[in-house]
Amino acid sequence: MILVTGGLGMIGAHTARALVDLGQEVVVTSHRQAEIPSFLDGKVTVESLDVTDAEAFLALGKRHAVSDIVHLAGSIPEDPVSFFRKDLAGLLNALDAARTWGVRRCAVASSLGVYIGRSEIPWHEELDLPTVALPHLIVAFKKSVEPLTTHSLQGSGVQPVVLRIGSTWGPLMDPESPFNPIPPYISAVLRGEKPRPLYAAGGGDFCYSPDAGRAIALLMTTETLRHDTYNVSSGRPHTNRELADALEAITPGLRLDVLPGRQDGPGDNPYLDIARLTHDTGFTPTFDVAKAVADYVAWRAENPR
Repeated sequence: MILVTGGLGMIGAHTARALVDLGQEVVVTSHRQAEIPSFLDGKVTVESLDVTDAEAFLALGKRHAVSDIVHLAGSIPEDPVSFFRKDLAGLLNALDAARTWGVRRCAVASSLGVYIGRSEIPWHEELDLPTVALPHLIVAFKKSVEPLTTHSLQGSGVQPVVLRIGSTWGPLMDPESPFNPIPPYISAVLRGEKPRPLYAAGGGDFCYSPDAGRAIALLMTTETLRHDTYNVSSGRPHTNRELADALEAITPGLRLDVLPGRQDGPGDNPYLDIARLTHDTGFTPTFDVAKAVADYVAWRAENPR
């Protein structure tokens, strides 16, 4: 059985769904989120868990035969010290459980933000990570997660899997999320409003959440992994022009304003190289921009987020 902490969140739920589709038994944990997505209802075991509670975390191993862990649980920062203390406690408890239970693999969420400061495009796993100012507390924590995970599991027999997850969006994401521009942009269109114009050539590596979940699921189920760090994303840069075109194609009469060029001037949009992921697991994205937008709009017609 594979444990997915934060398994009712966007990436966690889609990871759990992909694992089930691959024939795995899955137990997901959630602390505050109680609503189970329709695509998981009756297909996974749900445990209420505060991952910062070490005793409660380890007690899961008495109720379930956990073979692998995907640690995706996290919080939204308010006070920096409180945020770091909480999310660090959750991470260390997951790593302690992995060693105590003797699981095969323990995957933890990092971020494409660890590459900030590298000018090479695409970003790939062999790049040295620079020491630079980081734009957000979450990115700072994710960067620290990597050595903490690999060193904690060294010599334990548990294989660490560091997930450098790209900018992911899709079903279950906050429609007005400040962390990704796509859901708020589409939400405005669904309300019948004209969204704020985007720069046509701007954009980035925006991975659709079902693809991200399937990539993580493959990393947990593939027999042999040759590395302990993997980029998880679409592996290509998408533009705002593609996003606008996709929305216009499925919305009769819609014409969206886009600005020429990029907001930051000439240059390339960064994206993640997923050659390592593809080579080891066979993963290729199912959704391009048009398919992702159409799928998301259909989902939102029946769901609030």
